[in-house]
Amino acid sequence: MSRTDPALLRDVSASETPLRSTFRIRLNGQTVSIGTVGEAFRFITSLSAIEWMEFRALHEDALVSLQRAAANAILTVQATNALRTLFVRARLL
Repeated sequence: MSRTDPALLRDVSASETPLRSTFRIRLNGQTVSIGTVGEAFRFITSLSAIEWMEFRALHEDALVSLQRAAANAILTVQATNALRTLFVRARLL
């Protein structure tokens, strides 16, 4: 993702495009609700790369899907599915 324009990343993290589902994840004793593209992008980029190492391919797929969904809301289905797959494999759901 190093070749991605920083302005694009800001746009993705600020996106209020709703996902097809709201994810409720329990992390460190607190429930985190993720319902928009921006919230999901901030969540999966806020954790270190080491924490996602085991799920690197799924993490990358989710990032790309969120970037596409931020640019085109029709792609939220794919972004939601990519997130669900990542969260299930990482045992967050």
